[in-house]
Amino acid sequence: MGRPVVHFEIISRDGAAAQEFYGALFDWELNADNPMNYGIVERTSAQTEDGIGIGGGVAGGPEGYDGHVTFYVHVDDVEEGLAKAEGLGATRVFGPEEIMPGLIIGQFTDPEGKLVGLVNSAR
Repeated sequence: MGRPVVHFEIISRDGAAAQEFYGALFDWELNADNPMNYGIVERTSAQTEDGIGIGGGVAGGPEGYDGHVTFYVHVDDVEEGLAKAEGLGATRVFGPEEIMPGLIIGQFTDPEGKLVGLVNSAR
């Protein structure tokens, strides 16, 4: 069985403006009430009547960063996933890193330079 896509991410130069834009465009309910001002889109608020859809986040990036749009795939071990990606020609961007208790992520660029995330969550 393949690994599921479990999260999307839109990082912009102006996080608040991006949250306003994407919220209005797709009728997403975003909650940025957290220390990182990361606008969380809960899966249950962004799905079809049949339950199809994933949650994600919309936020600002560091000063001078243009941003990115990517998706995160669940893996059992982020380090192992990053190493496998590198073995297939990818380039590690960062990770594994525990960004909050129980949430470990990493990112790589594929051989053509597209950004992809890996995630393991104990939640």
